[in-house]
Amino acid sequence: MDIVIRPARSEEFEEAGRITVEAFVGDGHTAADGDYVHRLRDAARRAEEAELLVAVDPAAGTVLGCVTFAVGGTTWADIATPEEGEIRMLATASAARGRGVGEALVRTALARSRELGLTGMAFSTQPAMTTAHRIYERVGFGRAPERDWSPVPGVDLMVYSMRF
Repeated sequence: MDIVIRPARSEEFEEAGRITVEAFVGDGHTAADGDYVHRLRDAARRAEEAELLVAVDPAAGTVLGCVTFAVGGTTWADIATPEEGEIRMLATASAARGRGVGEALVRTALARSRELGLTGMAFSTQPAMTTAHRIYERVGFGRAPERDWSPVPGVDLMVYSMRF
């Protein structure tokens, strides 16, 4: 399957938000009625305040997944320093899983970090997101346990990082 990764277009924001909620709620990473769902769904805001990348099936024109990319020190970066890029809310539509969508999005974010002259990437992930962890490790990220943190009580996040 061909996959094209590019910045999201305004007509794709709703679908990108739906896919993100589907992935995070459907996989049990956040509650359907929690406050975080509103941030997951608001792809337009992510595209305005950071970079929203989408994976698209060029033949069908459908959005297969998305990821938010931010430079450290900006609104959407939680853990990255100003010299690092950060990914947030990596999500693949359930129908597109196993096709390399997540890895293609992560590799594009890596390329974007290098293009901006950043010296690395760092980002957070939940311990239960083991499928994503396999992607990160396959691409070359390593655990940075000294940077692990908790945004709110009861939510413990692991950090992965890579230096260029």
